[in-house]
Amino acid sequence: MGNIFLSIKPALLMVLVQIIFAGINVMYKLAANDGMSSRVIVAYRFMFAAVIMVLLALIFEKESLKKISRKVLLQAFLCGLFGGSLVQNLYLESLVHTSATFVAAVVKLAPAFTFILAICFKMEKLAIITNAGKAKVFGTLIGIGGAMVFTFYKGIDINIWSTNVNLLKHHHHQEVGLGPSYHGTGHFAIGAVFGLLSCISFSLWLIIQAKMNVGFPYLY
Repeated sequence: MGNIFLSIKPALLMVLVQIIFAGINVMYKLAANDGMSSRVIVAYRFMFAAVIMVLLALIFEKESLKKISRKVLLQAFLCGLFGGSLVQNLYLESLVHTSATFVAAVVKLAPAFTFILAICFKMEKLAIITNAGKAKVFGTLIGIGGAMVFTFYKGIDINIWSTNVNLLKHHHHQEVGLGPSYHGTGHFAIGAVFGLLSCISFSLWLIIQAKMNVGFPYLY
């Protein structure tokens, strides 16, 4: 019974993390619709995160200070650029121009972009003749194709049930095209591009982080 609980626990934690991410996306969207700058949101997020992470680093990884070199500082800067500020700003700009649902779906392209970039940087072998290689390529194509359909296909709205809760109610009285929640075709396309660039930036961060962890395996 204990072994079953231990195997289920990680899955439940991952589900909890995804629920938290969904809540964060909704709050980001509400803040953006209220007129808050996406760059201000990112700045606040990193200020609070920096305070917590510095304390954790000083408590658990003091020995890492002795191994900091110019190479490590450069890699840390690139990790912060691609995995922090750039990816977050692009992500939030995509959220402003599209919707929380769309952004949550398009970020699932990150594994596909990571696989492609890993091949370009010779960190992964394509191995197309093997079953594993074929599965990776096929999965990558499906992921990219699904994101393109999600981006450009406009179908009918499906209302499974209706509720009286409308968090964006006061924005419906704004003139079309003036509010930040405007979803015209041009705005949606721009938001889709920002979302894809955010995935690419995130993938670059994973590549750089993998290189950095070889000589500097300190997470905090």
